[in-house]
Amino acid sequence: MDLHDLLLNDDLDFLEIIEYGYPRRIYDRAEPYLNLDNLSFFRKFRLTKPTVLNLLYEIESLLEFPNDLNNSISPINQLLTCMRYYASAGHITSVADFMGRHVSTASRIILRVSEALCTLSDRYIKMPSNAELVNVPQQFYQQALFPRVIGCVDGTHIKIQSPGGEDPEVFRNRKGYFYINTQVVCDSNLKIMDLVARWPGSTHDATIFMNCALKEIIFQILCY
Repeated sequence: MDLHDLLLNDDLDFLEIIEYGYPRRIYDRAEPYLNLDNLSFFRKFRLTKPTVLNLLYEIESLLEFPNDLNNSISPINQLLTCMRYYASAGHITSVADFMGRHVSTASRIILRVSEALCTLSDRYIKMPSNAELVNVPQQFYQQALFPRVIGCVDGTHIKIQSPGGEDPEVFRNRKGYFYINTQVVCDSNLKIMDLVARWPGSTHDATIFMNCALKEIIFQILCY
């Protein structure tokens, strides 16, 4: 077959796609929860199987489809698709291939599961109450011999695409990328107690702290 015949076949394929659309592709969907052993599962998803089941119990009602038309993806596989995305530094193409999804399907699933997880934030991300504060400094002291600590705070940059709009450059940090500067507070067990994820990447950590509700909470705790 010469080059002319090859180009002609490509043109015919292109015209067929225009007329009939892309041929439907059937993916072999992975079942990692059933097929992976415990260690391999943890390496792939950074969570143990019991932890995944506990998390699924919390958000399963938000992930269920109203019907099973078109062989809809189960809540457990939706959750695992999102967890694999979190654990793989955001390479959505490799996530889709690993889970047996189209890239667009994986993208919609990640957004859906992330929104469901956000509904749990008020239940799990919170500063300790006045009664709990008695034990928190003791836990820090037992681990690091550092007295009177109720939490560790720091900022981390979460990479994003350019948000566009009137002034997207405020999201560009000192390294030249677009980021959201996220402030995180955790306890001695690395449990997140407070999270602020709305400031542009060019914002200094001190500016975020001075303008967040956490500062007022800490002042109330110190006064207590």
